[in-house]
Amino acid sequence: MIPKMMQSMTLPAKSVQASRRQFLLGALAAGGGLAVGFNIAAMAPALASETAAGDGQHSFSPYVVIDGDGKVTVLSSQFEMGQGSYNGLATLVAEELGADWATIDVVGAAGNVKVYGNIAFGGAIQGTGGSTSMVTSWERYRKAGAAARTMLVAAAAAEWGVNAAEITVENGVLSHPSGKSGHFGVFAAKAATLPVPAEVTLKQPAEWTLIGNEKLKRFDSARKANGTQQYTIDVKLPGLLTAVMIHPPLFGAKVKSFNAEEAKKVKGVVDVVETPRGVAVVGDTMWAAIKGRDAVTVEWDDTGAEKRSTTDLMAMYRDLAGKAPVATARNDGNVETGFASAAKVLEANFEFPYLAHAPMEPLNAVARMNEDGTLEVWGGLQFPDVQQQIASQIAGVAVDKVHLHVMKAGGSFGRRATFDGDIVAEAVHVAKAIGFRAPVKVQWTRENDMRAGRYRPAYVHSVKAGLDADGKLVAWENHVVGQSIMAKTAFEGSIQNGVDPTSVEGANNLPYAIPNQKVGLTTTEVGVPVLWWRSVGSTHTAFAAEVFLDEVAEAAGRDPVEFRLSMLEPDSRHAVVLKLVAEKAGWDKPLPEGRFRGVSVAESFGSVVAQVAEVTADGSGGIKVERIVAAVDCGLAVNPDQVRSQVEGGIGFGLGSILGEEITLTGGQVDQGNFDTYTPLRIDAMPTVEVHILASANAPSGIGEPGVPPTGPAVANAAYRALGKRIRVMPFAKALNA
Repeated sequence: MIPKMMQSMTLPAKSVQASRRQFLLGALAAGGGLAVGFNIAAMAPALASETAAGDGQHSFSPYVVIDGDGKVTVLSSQFEMGQGSYNGLATLVAEELGADWATIDVVGAAGNVKVYGNIAFGGAIQGTGGSTSMVTSWERYRKAGAAARTMLVAAAAAEWGVNAAEITVENGVLSHPSGKSGHFGVFAAKAATLPVPAEVTLKQPAEWTLIGNEKLKRFDSARKANGTQQYTIDVKLPGLLTAVMIHPPLFGAKVKSFNAEEAKKVKGVVDVVETPRGVAVVGDTMWAAIKGRDAVTVEWDDTGAEKRSTTDLMAMYRDLAGKAPVATARNDGNVETGFASAAKVLEANFEFPYLAHAPMEPLNAVARMNEDGTLEVWGGLQFPDVQQQIASQIAGVAVDKVHLHVMKAGGSFGRRATFDGDIVAEAVHVAKAIGFRAPVKVQWTRENDMRAGRYRPAYVHSVKAGLDADGKLVAWENHVVGQSIMAKTAFEGSIQNGVDPTSVEGANNLPYAIPNQKVGLTTTEVGVPVLWWRSVGSTHTAFAAEVFLDEVAEAAGRDPVEFRLSMLEPDSRHAVVLKLVAEKAGWDKPLPEGRFRGVSVAESFGSVVAQVAEVTADGSGGIKVERIVAAVDCGLAVNPDQVRSQVEGGIGFGLGSILGEEITLTGGQVDQGNFDTYTPLRIDAMPTVEVHILASANAPSGIGEPGVPPTGPAVANAAYRALGKRIRVMPFAKALNA
């Protein structure tokens, strides 16, 4: 998704100051109930004026609402795309509130970055990514729940004429030893009239019943199982039209002209319009729009288009990897001296292809202009305030006239976190092109999703290591070659001295004690649109480092686990999870004949994950992954079951990316279009997975992404022992057939 570096990025002072005001809580009556959240009016008048005037933001937006029936609704600043952020926030609020888990609901919130801005990003933007949902929510949502509980208790105490300290709160009910009791809804309206506590006392871990509960099930599981959960693809509005897109076959090409005469003869086709990103065919139904699309002819201007094949690009990358890097990301000690003194020097190149995000729900968005001049947008809004701004610019309305409906999404993996509005911009452009006469849903097909760009960049690594006579690693050098994700985006300022941190994260912060280390970067100029992809830079840097490290350990005659531990502080997070995974996987015990093990460990997004993979040879020159054991340090696990699910899912995601997935281009055109040619992991290839969570009292860190990086290298290291062949080119299918 979004890179770890965004958790510590430099932002304007005013924006950072806004994040420090997140805990100034306020409350108001909400339809006979209570709403608790951030209240700009509670600040000093000058400060409130500065933040509220002229920016289209509301002065109050809640984190939690309790209605007259006792139902509790959490308004999530974090976008839900399957990773469980809604469930995590519900847990935080319900724990402190003392709510009945069965009455909890969560909806997406947007439209007030002063309230919902991601603290991990400095508070300047409301965004979900970088596995920061619990990082940004951990304190403020608990405080909102605790404040609501305190106010309900005060209301009940006043109603009953008793001491508030004598009232207990459990499962949505307030009780007093006298026998008096009542559910939240009874006191919500009264509580809304009381002062908001300036300070609240959070529960101690010993009092928790929901946070860390191994048996707590997701509040939304039933909806997903019975099909009632609504996604953007399910949105239905009166008069809704559906549009499908014809995108340029080459990246950078533009529409020169198009002929829609035959398309308009198709029953159900309403219009065919040009947009900045191609041609949209608008129909009463998606099927009509697709049939119409097939009848449109488009002439493209490909003057500025990218026309190189991936074969050409990778050849160029290999050539660049053999030269001196353009920029330096890390330079410890003196690698030249280290290599000169080494008794043995090893070198290897690693190649990584473009990868698609391929979420189960292809991109979509809905736009409707209302008679009162407000624009409504429905979609999987990973950066809602950015998408709100862009929608307002396209439609020509004020920002506060754009009302967002934050929908759950059937996956994203970073794909919906764009800074140009992407699918939302397309929906508003199409609606505008037809004069806003009807609401429009732009729905991409799988082929649109696969061929319209925004890929994990392709990379080549040239890695070199030096061992002394005692088998100690004394020099390490890695030259990374690939495209920049941050260039020409709102975060271009994060590129320092020619180094895009997303290209080298995971490479320039290796945890191992190597006295001489150098990481170089050469950034390429290629017209293929790229974007962060689940675990971003660590998707390739961890593979190159951990696979090559295994090769170095073999050259030193050392056990792979022992070799890594020898370069780690004994009590470091990396060492602890590595020892835990070795123990749980039985690293020191013999395997059945024909099974082989590999190990890896990687840190990403504030968490450390180690994995041991077991594989067998499949008899046709390939492997079958039989078992993966993972050990995880992600700080305190708010929802342990969800942590395991994310690591399991990350392992499946990571396996698909190394075994068979790749995006290739021929003459600049993407070759893959659907899951017959782009091959994510099939269910029969999913191994047995065990996840062991390290007990921790530290605040939660990331978990949506850190399970991905160690998977590939652990499997590759095991595959070497099974096949006797080092795998350095992704995907495995290509390397093993070479």
